[in-house]
Amino acid sequence: MKIAIRREPIEGERRVAATPAAVAQYVAAGYAVTVEKGAGVAAGYADAAYAEAGATLAASIPLKGVDVLVHVRPLDAASIAALPKGAVTIGFASPASELDGVAALAARGVTAFSLELIPRISRAQSMDALTSQALVAGYRCVLEGAMRFPRFLPLFMTAAGTIPPARVLVLGAGVAGLQAIATAKRLGAKVSAYDVRSASADEVQSMGGTFIHLDLDAAADAAGGYAKELAADRADRQRELLAPHVADADLIVTTAAIPGRPAPRLVTKKMVQGMAPGSIIVDLAAETGGNVEGAVAGADVTVPVAGGHVTIVGMKDAASTMPFDASRLLGQNIANIVALMTREGGVLAPDFDDEVVAGACLTHDGVVRHEPTAAAIADRKGTK
Repeated sequence: MKIAIRREPIEGERRVAATPAAVAQYVAAGYAVTVEKGAGVAAGYADAAYAEAGATLAASIPLKGVDVLVHVRPLDAASIAALPKGAVTIGFASPASELDGVAALAARGVTAFSLELIPRISRAQSMDALTSQALVAGYRCVLEGAMRFPRFLPLFMTAAGTIPPARVLVLGAGVAGLQAIATAKRLGAKVSAYDVRSASADEVQSMGGTFIHLDLDAAADAAGGYAKELAADRADRQRELLAPHVADADLIVTTAAIPGRPAPRLVTKKMVQGMAPGSIIVDLAAETGGNVEGAVAGADVTVPVAGGHVTIVGMKDAASTMPFDASRLLGQNIANIVALMTREGGVLAPDFDDEVVAGACLTHDGVVRHEPTAAAIADRKGTK
């Protein structure tokens, strides 16, 4: 069977779905691998390295002859239309927001596996691309903030006086948030963090942060370790209780997300205006509506305050800003999924009795197998 790796068509996407190491794994398993020339260059992986790993290089890859397509971003309409019936795709699919694409994959008879749907269970950890890419993003957020912050992050004791450590506040303590905490601590900052989920306090403390307890009288734990949306009155109370912590922070990193929903609003413009001049906010959730009022994905927004301004950094394609390691992790996640479904002789044969395979499958045999996505597509058709 033939596995194809293309250069990602989305402008600004620097990651690649398979590194030379992943290609070597595919070849060893018996697959024929074709890599589009230049596919890994933006991530730091040369064409020669792919050829050395056993891949065939091609100026372009006609999708009509592909058995398995591994990819980073959701496939566009043209790519889906070019795939043959029975082809298998593995990559991010954004099923909650790309309903047209999901419907097209099903109509085309493509078996699509969505990285967002990998079950969060122990045996699937090596395939969990959401986690691996969130790790990259959380790390990068702190670096983006530190580069813009006009002060040192660590404590310095000098002959000219003592410089106190910067105060970093992390809102959202999932994988990205925990990595942000760890990175800020490594840079010497004084770090505190908040999350609505009841299990987060121990995790924050394990990374060296101080957990902020808010008297909300409500936990917001959802399936898979995610948070669920708070009721409007609880969300208002949450912002009210967070306000003094926001005002006290020099650098804030926000990472809160709810799968399939707009990012929860944690910081209002009024809260930003209460911060000291020169403070920085880095909003990882800017692409999904933003945790911070006024955040714009891919842009720095300045908010006037007494004596200066506060800068809101709207992150965009965060993992793609560190493409070498992001691709290394992502490529291995995908390779592990392929290995799970590989039979002798390099044949991809999904076993839908396997909970990981079944859970990750978005479309198969003309059907949208992920029930929430299928319901969303049906609801949308019913309203037309």
